[in-house]
Amino acid sequence: MNILLLGSGGREHALAWKLAQSPSCAKLYAAPGNPGIAERAELTSIDVSNHEAVALFCKANTIGLVVIGPEAPLVDGLADSLRAEGIAVFGPSAAAAQLEGSKGFTKDLCARANIPTGGYVRATSLYDANRALTRFNAPFVLKADGLAAGKGVVIAPTLEDAEAALADMFGGQFGEAGAEVVIEEFLDGEEASFFAITDGETIIPFGTAQDHKRVGEGDVGPNTGGMGAYSPAPVLTPELQQRAMDEILRPTVDTMRAEGMPYSGVLYLGLMLTKSGPQLIEYNCRFGDPECQVLMMRLQSDLAAIMLACANGQLASVGADFAEETALTVVMAAEGYPASAKKGGAIDLGDAEAGGAKVFHAGTAVKDGALVVNGGRVLNVTAAGANVTAAQKAAYKAVDAISFESGFCRRDIGWREVAREKSQN
Repeated sequence: MNILLLGSGGREHALAWKLAQSPSCAKLYAAPGNPGIAERAELTSIDVSNHEAVALFCKANTIGLVVIGPEAPLVDGLADSLRAEGIAVFGPSAAAAQLEGSKGFTKDLCARANIPTGGYVRATSLYDANRALTRFNAPFVLKADGLAAGKGVVIAPTLEDAEAALADMFGGQFGEAGAEVVIEEFLDGEEASFFAITDGETIIPFGTAQDHKRVGEGDVGPNTGGMGAYSPAPVLTPELQQRAMDEILRPTVDTMRAEGMPYSGVLYLGLMLTKSGPQLIEYNCRFGDPECQVLMMRLQSDLAAIMLACANGQLASVGADFAEETALTVVMAAEGYPASAKKGGAIDLGDAEAGGAKVFHAGTAVKDGALVVNGGRVLNVTAAGANVTAAQKAAYKAVDAISFESGFCRRDIGWREVAREKSQN
């Protein structure tokens, strides 16, 4: 079948790389794609906000499956529009995508379904938000309700910091996404990510990961879209994964279906591993970025077959197998990221992939025949190894083979698990 992949980042390059390996993929198209994706797919310049144009392209090119990478088109209802035209889509409806599109929606659902998560208050004005702060202890967790490209969360250490952050949020820092703010109880523990694919009935686990949101080494500085990740996450033991399935995922899927919003696609659980067990921090309705890159590096099953089965409500007919080895990815970002990234710098990948590593393009472009910076997060340098320590070593060896003078990266991706592995030896 012909497949259309929508998106242009490192996540989509990883998906393109894996989809192109599928025996069932006759031809892969991508819109808009990037220079890395262009090695695997034919790029097209469809406007994904124009649902009719996407549907017409699908019909003209006999597309058997559309894979929607980023969250914005899902929240915008593109999957609904395509399904109405009889086109198979991997990704949830607009109603179901509210799990990511509205933090308040998800917290309310957790309350209805008795899903373990932190206490919260929804506020639609600065006055109400400041009043709500009195119900919580420092540090304060403040979230823009809507989509904010992974940057709409502020952890404020003091009341004064929280008041200043709320003033910024209601002052337009996150645009429309910050018109409503969710104030949450701070959960103490270690964060980890759990992925699953569901067609609204069947749920299959799809790997674990830990990412690094802060821009600086040692997890300091502002939040980013993610500076690196590794999979699997040993802290998410089989027992904790089962609890996440039983206490969080299954109640969510069943509640969504019962309330007329059946969920179809990937569900990405951001979890806090507390003393009382896993608690939900947030849901995402698409693959994480850069977590997708490490999941695809480990996936041994046919991705296209899994996605098509999910789209057709036949997920029970397939399974997902992953290599036992660890995959780790390092994000190489442009100078100035996450505030104001400097574009245009030259990149030379050299022999970074010589040792089996894979360089996924995230924010690149080709200018006058040369690869240049075209975004904040630019490259995802990904490698595998027997454990996190080995995968980290292989990934940084590939990083060091790349010439990227205007870029930077964290040099400690995987540091927690590397320390644990060292203590066990």
